[in-house]
Amino acid sequence: MRAPARAKTDVVASETMVLNIGPQHPATHGTLHLEVELDGEQVVRCTPHLGYLHTGFEKLGESMLYNQFIVVTDRMNYLSPLSNNFAYVLAVEKLLGVEVPKRGQYIRVALAEMARIADHMVWLGTHALDIGAFTAFLYAFQQREKFYDIIEACSGARLTVSYTRVGGMAQDVPDTFVPMVRGFLEGFLNEALPEIEGLLSKNRIWIDRTKGIGVIDAQTALDGGLTGPCLRGSGVEFDIRKAEPYSSYEDFDFDIPVGVRGDTYDRYLVRMEELRQSCRIIQQALDNMPDGPVNVPDHKMILPGKEHVYKAPDHTQPYDPVHPYGSIEGLIHHFKVTMRGHGVEPPEGEVYCATESPNGELGFYLVSDGSGYPYRVRVRAPSFMNYQNLPRMVQGLMVSDVVAVLGSLNVIAGELDR
Repeated sequence: MRAPARAKTDVVASETMVLNIGPQHPATHGTLHLEVELDGEQVVRCTPHLGYLHTGFEKLGESMLYNQFIVVTDRMNYLSPLSNNFAYVLAVEKLLGVEVPKRGQYIRVALAEMARIADHMVWLGTHALDIGAFTAFLYAFQQREKFYDIIEACSGARLTVSYTRVGGMAQDVPDTFVPMVRGFLEGFLNEALPEIEGLLSKNRIWIDRTKGIGVIDAQTALDGGLTGPCLRGSGVEFDIRKAEPYSSYEDFDFDIPVGVRGDTYDRYLVRMEELRQSCRIIQQALDNMPDGPVNVPDHKMILPGKEHVYKAPDHTQPYDPVHPYGSIEGLIHHFKVTMRGHGVEPPEGEVYCATESPNGELGFYLVSDGSGYPYRVRVRAPSFMNYQNLPRMVQGLMVSDVVAVLGSLNVIAGELDR
């Protein structure tokens, strides 16, 4: 018996499928969530979600003294906390109308560029790992550990450093700082960076996974609020360090790398060249490091050094009112600066201060009512703005490309939650 002939109108029915990528997916680092609608393996729609850290750092800032909020800025971007410390105290100093001495400014520049290197190393390592290049991950994290050794020698901490203070630094850098940094730069420029580029830049798999993927043109990038390496990867030569120099950046000579196609590969190339330019800035800072203090000469603003507060009194030495080592005067000074009604109290007003952080424009908007607590704190975090551009960058791509594009944005979830 013959089988009945199939009707000509019998077609295979299909429908789209919603796939949740993250927050537990390794590429989303436990904090990002992408709701992706797929037609087969092709992305039809992508909706990014946030809110998995519950930080609320802006509201926290309104209940903390100006110096106390520095520790919160560490947690906003745990890859480059120094850049966040730096941007925040610059905003407070702008509100106060003070400028730290030249040595303090140069130290801040050198450390901010080292933080950029550390941030780019973590980005590169995790981005390469997401795409399957495990060796590059190990090489990148090895360099980050060397940076941690340097910052530990300066601040005593490795991750959440809280090294800056309103009006200067927690303390001057140690005598070992310059030789340690020069040694790091020599190894990084001559060995580490060429090794990593040798693994990736001409690697067939790396190129196939990144070239032509996640393209965003210059105008769309500007409209979407992209900044930093993501904007420069689209060919826009904009860098706040050049456009609106702060903390003596006008004294330094460096180039702004830009991309051509605006794809994932260009964002990789821009960051790799930025690493070289950061080394160039650090070398200039070390070569021309001024002498002198790192803090403004205002004892009502600057906290006394730890040696003035915590050390036991040395009764074998005569009392010195200028340097009261371990004395009750040092302890009183410490309390006075941190008590309500004393210490850092900017005049009534508002200010916005923008800096070029490793991921783009990081700006703090502060409103002062004249007390020791900010009346309002708002933050223009680069990851928050960059993350919103992901849907238009991945539309029409294959689902496997979503991870590569997300990695090229280097979204730090600590900056997302309000």
